[in-house]
Amino acid sequence: MTETVGSGSLILAAPIAVLAGLVSFFSPCVLPLLPGYFSYMTGVGVQDLESTNRGRMLLGSSLFVLGFSVVFVSGGMLFGSIGQELFQYQRQISIVMGVVVIVLGLAFMGFIPLMQREIKVHAVPAVGLGVAPLLGALFGLGWIPCVSPTLGTVLTLANSEGTAARGALLSFIYCLGLGIPFIVAALAFGRFMRAMTWVKQHQRAISVAGGLMLVAVGVLLVTGLYDQMVDNLRGSFGTGSVAI
Repeated sequence: MTETVGSGSLILAAPIAVLAGLVSFFSPCVLPLLPGYFSYMTGVGVQDLESTNRGRMLLGSSLFVLGFSVVFVSGGMLFGSIGQELFQYQRQISIVMGVVVIVLGLAFMGFIPLMQREIKVHAVPAVGLGVAPLLGALFGLGWIPCVSPTLGTVLTLANSEGTAARGALLSFIYCLGLGIPFIVAALAFGRFMRAMTWVKQHQRAISVAGGLMLVAVGVLLVTGLYDQMVDNLRGSFGTGSVAI
């Protein structure tokens, strides 16, 4: 039976991917560094960001998001294609990857400090809009160790999708969850900086909530409930008309 955009797997995985992107955005190793990222991508000093033209901020942040989206979507495409090759071992892979996702969830909650490190890109000049996509790609690579709990969960789900196209689509949805708040923060930089105080005060609660979500997904994968839920959704919605 032909899989489609409206298949049960994507209906179930897409909201998880969006939430994973949002959790990544509010993680301790992304949120506090945003002023620096904005400065790099626009070529404007941090102290001048609030008075910078909104159009410049929009363009710079959009190009930056495009850069790291290429990195993450490429990963989703790779994992999706691997999933297609290993489809006959789907149950065994779900168990192994479920355990990995549970570990990643525990790491996100701070129980495995070694898995919360970030590879930082040093000595990057504030070259501005022209190189914003490249900077986005570089920082995307630098973010991987830090966002690995949430990104790893999405890549696990991409692997279970079984095709490169659907794996890429799921990673793109993750990038929307991460990238849209990034662009909004750039456009409302002053308000964003004032709101950061509240977010920092509740950072632990955000990390715990995100970690619990990841652990829950891991448990669903290990127990086989995720596959059962996908089958139930496929039975309820049938197949759509746009095949991937």
